[in-house]
Formats: sequence, C-alpha cells, structure tokens
Amino acid sequence: MTAAPADTDVLLRVRGTVQGVGFRPFVHRTAAGLGLRGWVLNDAEGVLVRAAGDPARVTALVEALRRDPPPAAAVASVDRLAPGADLPPAGPGFTIGASRPGGEIVTATPADLAACADCLRELLDPADRRYRYPFINCTQCGPRYSIIEQLPYDRPQTTMRCFRMCPACAREYADPASRRFHAEPNACPDCGPHLTLCNPAGTAIGEREAALNHTGTLLREGLIIAVKGVGGYHLLCDATNETAVATLRRRKHRDQKPLAVMFRDLAHLDKFAEVSPAAAALLTSPAAPIVLVPRRPDAALAPAVAPGNPWVGALLPNAPLHHLLLAALDFPVIATSANLASEPICTNNAEARRRLAGVADMFLEHDRPIAHPVEDSVVRFAAGDAPILLRRARGYAPAPFTLPGHLPGVVLCVGGQMKNTIAVAAGDHVVLSPHLGDLDDVLTHHTFERTIATLGRLYGAEFTAVAHDKHPAYQSTLYADRLGLRRIAVQHHLAHVLACLLEHHHPADGVLGIAWDGTGYGEDGTVWGGEFILLQQNRAERFARLRPFRLA
Repeated sequence: MTAAPADTDVLLRVRGTVQGVGFRPFVHRTAAGLGLRGWVLNDAEGVLVRAAGDPARVTALVEALRRDPPPAAAVASVDRLAPGADLPPAGPGFTIGASRPGGEIVTATPADLAACADCLRELLDPADRRYRYPFINCTQCGPRYSIIEQLPYDRPQTTMRCFRMCPACAREYADPASRRFHAEPNACPDCGPHLTLCNPAGTAIGEREAALNHTGTLLREGLIIAVKGVGGYHLLCDATNETAVATLRRRKHRDQKPLAVMFRDLAHLDKFAEVSPAAAALLTSPAAPIVLVPRRPDAALAPAVAPGNPWVGALLPNAPLHHLLLAALDFPVIATSANLASEPICTNNAEARRRLAGVADMFLEHDRPIAHPVEDSVVRFAAGDAPILLRRARGYAPAPFTLPGHLPGVVLCVGGQMKNTIAVAAGDHVVLSPHLGDLDDVLTHHTFERTIATLGRLYGAEFTAVAHDKHPAYQSTLYADRLGLRRIAVQHHLAHVLACLLEHHHPADGVLGIAWDGTGYGEDGTVWGGEFILLQQNRAERFARLRPFRLA
C-alpha cells in the first residue's frame, strides 16, 4: 500500500492591495474548505499565511490566492518563505490572527469603494435590519483610505474606533460565514454613524430618516445642499433647474468649468447622454469615477451645467447615502466638490458650515470622521475606448506602482504647483496620493502638508531624499528646500514622460517622449514648452523643441 504524502507546512507572503478588501476572510474560507490547518494575519508588508496539510491542497491554496482573490484585491506576489521561530505554529484548525505591528510598511493602502450589489440589495430590503441605513458596507465595499489613520488596516486604527459594534454586528464580524467577517467599518443603525440635517448656524432640523427625506424636499424646491459623503462634502442641486445651477455657480465662484452630474442609474443617464459599454463598465465599477460622456442634443440639463460643452461629467451614486437620495428624485443632481474655486474639499462638519457659509442653504452631515479628504476621480476615453485617468482620486488612490528598479532609502516626491499629487517611493514601488489641487491656495497647501505626514505615517517612512520640480518658485519646491534632505530636481516635461511610461508599464529606454504640457522650467534656466525627449541607455536628451521666443 502506498503511503500518504507527508504534510507540508509553509509560510506564504502575499503583497499588493490585500488589506481592507476582505482578503483574510477569503483566505480563511479557502483554506478551511481545503481542510488545511494554520492562520492568516495582516502585517506591515501585506498578509502572512501559514498553511499546513496535504501538499496538493497547499498548492491549491497558493493558486487560489493568485487567481481568485476578492474583486477589490490586487495581488502583486505570493512567495513561499521558511517559517520563523517567532511565528505561531499551525494549530488544529484555521484561524485569523491578530495583526503584527512593526516592520517596513509596503502594503498598499486600500482605496474607498462604491457600495456593492449585495449591500444595495440589503439597503432596499424592508426585512433587513440595515434597511435604508446610509452607512451599510461589507468587506467588498465602503470607506477605506478616507478613514484609515494607521496600517495595518484594523478597526482601532480607523476613525470607526469611536463606534462600538452592537452584539449583532460583533457576531457578524466574528463569523467566518458572514460577508462582514472582519469588515472593519461594520455598523448598523443601532451602533453606527447617523445623519443630521442642519441649517447654516448648525441647528439640527432633522435626524436619520427625517433628515434624508427633508433633504429630498429641499432639492426639489431648488435649494443647494452640502452633503457629507465618504471623502468629503458635495454641493448638490437640481441639474435641470437653471436658476439653481446658475446660483450655485455664482456662489461657488465657478464661471465656466463644467459641473459633475449624478444620475440615479444607467437607464436614467441614458436619457441625457450616450453611454458606451466601456463607459457603463467604469461608471458601475467599484471605483465609480466621474466619466465624460457625450451629451444628447435634447438632454434636459440646465445650460449652466456645462456652458458650450458637448460632454457631461457623469457619475452614479457611490455611497449608500447617494443611492437613497437619488432614488427619491426624478431628476439628476449637480454633485460638485463642496469648496470655493481652488480650495480643497470640506471634510469636517464645523469647517464645512464655516467655509460654505453663503454657498449652501442646508447641510446634510454625519458623525463618521473623515481622516483624509478624497475627491472624485475623473476618466475620459481616447480612441478605441481606452480610458485616460484625468484625476486619480476616490476608488483609485492611494495607488501603488511597481518601479523598474530598486531604490535605496525612502524618497518623498512632492509634485508640481498645479493639480498637485505627492508620492512616496521605496524599494521597488511608489505609492501615489489622491489628487490634491493647486498649491496657490493656502488651504490646499495645508492639505498637501497633511497628506505628506499621512503617507509618511502610514508607510512608516523616514524620508532620505525629496524629489521636486525644477522650478525654483513652486510651493512644492520651496517646501522641499525646507526639509533639509538630499534633493532631486526633475525637469517638468521629463517627469510627465516618465510618469506616462510608469503608468503603462513601459521601459524607459529607446523611447521618444513628446510633452505638449504648457511650460516648465528648463535645464538652461529658460522656460521650456513642447518638448521631444529621447530616452536611451538611462539618459534623457532634449531631442527637439518648439522655437523659443522672448516674453515681456
């Protein structure tokens, strides 16, 4: 008789976007279903798995980790390691262990995700205990980066720590068969955040369901409402009401720039714009960005939505709160960032009432603190339905990218003056922050500094160098000057070419990059614009350019 193969005992290191996306529950269910012993836990580098049992079943687990992760996860690698003496042995069953603190943080911070189909079904089911609860979520959806204060991603390290789970939520959180098994923002009407409708003075007009219903009435009456979402406030008003939209433009000091419009669903949007299958897929994806779609000539949108512009910046409800609001309306709503022109988005209740005084007529707020502001992402399509990300924010960031080489130390990258984004680069990866805005504005500059502190804290980074734009007068450059670190000045258009190559995973060799991006401070101290940059053998050469001319 052939002897059964000896059990295998392996340690697996999983890297990528594997925290805050239901990865540990997935590993637990998969390993337990295969009859394996061991554990899974979060740590600074991602997820650790110890699995013991039949060698073929351990191999099946490894393949499942690589091929069948949860929809919101992105597995960069699965490596086998030798189990160390400092790690607990594989026990008699398979468990989820406590997170391990310390170590170099290289795991990706999970992005905020739109409400999933399962949660939306429960949201609209009168028999469900979370019926019409605006903060419903599970391991596959809900707030992530906007509530994280520290990694690894566990509830005590998020702004949800101030909400103690009720017994029913705690049972779900501890039940491997539940969709909310280790869902860190888990809550319900009995123990979680709730809505309040306030006037500009901060006086409560209504709570919970009454606040939601009254907000719908105010929108139908043509008022402008500041609504607190996942990563900050939006200003909402009836997108078919020219008086309301024109009033919003005047109060917000936004003369011509198009305003985003939120539609109830794809069928509703189809009455106002032409929606390709590719656009529909993006609009309904977990990232749920704003997507630019061609406006129908007879669309009943107010002319002030996008004066003289054939495109509509469309988005669908992404938070459960938005789904509930739009379901009660028979018109689309403007959903623009709640700020004055050039300022960052409002996130704090008292701050919103102060900064938006004279802009919003009422405020629909909630008591879940926002740790980090997150704007909406914006996508358009090029020829052949190729998506181009114009603004990388909610749903996409913080975004990790793999570098072509390995960096010594930790490099802070502070970006340019306009449409600023910062990044932290270490080892073989770089993590990009959400879109921040233009640094001319003092409030945006404060957000810029807070975001640097946040990514430094999240990734445990002691910065060893700072990369900045070559322009000596940019606010980001002046900030880099004050840090006292080794500085790496990068020419503006070269940065654009290199970023494009990194985004599309193309090696930076044998490439002619063409940058038609306004102006940038040149290597010779003049203003450059319209550059052909040849990259070969780790060198960049200004191969051709537009003819220069003198400026006053």
